[in-house]
Amino acid sequence: MKCVKYLLFCFNFIFWICGLALIVVGVIVQVSLHKTFLIRDASASAAPIFIIGVGVLIFFIAFFGCCGAWKENYCMVTTFAVLLSLIILAEIAAAVLGYVYRNKLSVIVQDSLNEMISNYQNSTTEFRDAVDKLQEGWKCCGVNSSLDWKGFSIDGNTVPDSCCVNVTKGCGKGTMTDARKVHQQGCHDVLEAFLKKNIQWVIVAALVIAFLQILGIVFSCLLMRSIRSGYEVM
Repeated sequence: MKCVKYLLFCFNFIFWICGLALIVVGVIVQVSLHKTFLIRDASASAAPIFIIGVGVLIFFIAFFGCCGAWKENYCMVTTFAVLLSLIILAEIAAAVLGYVYRNKLSVIVQDSLNEMISNYQNSTTEFRDAVDKLQEGWKCCGVNSSLDWKGFSIDGNTVPDSCCVNVTKGCGKGTMTDARKVHQQGCHDVLEAFLKKNIQWVIVAALVIAFLQILGIVFSCLLMRSIRSGYEVM
């Protein structure tokens, strides 16, 4: 019983750290989507908000589990096991929904980038700087290609300087289709590939956490059984 008690306590400490990590990851993803990538679609916030919510729940449930294991309280350990089971069910439901709506990621990125180009000239300096950093940092231009900037100037052949291979003042003037001076690849494919790659890491992290959660339920059941046996002996 002592062994199971300390195993459950150590597990909950690790689980508590995982909950804290999920909160941090959720916040980073939320900020990246809406600031770095300028994605304004409200539905894009569903995943990071869910991650933050699960992280907060895990954070408090792990603390609850630590107290129950340390005090060997049957009621607290049982409550911990039930809540942990509910979280696993919620994560399974979220994983299914994420798989069903996985193709919407491309649409969200496409719409956000189209909005980025259409609002570029009439937006704030901060917005334009963010767009320029996006294109310069990811070495891309426009949504699907540099041709998406045709409405940027009167001559129809100029792109923002951030599209240039070597960024200098005025380098984008009259060089829209010049592959030697301007990046021809659009930002859509680059960003979509990046987001899909990071989603894979999120899935790996979720599987690790799910494994830890199952271990937590097993340890909880063992401790509950030991505590109940102790009550029966008394």
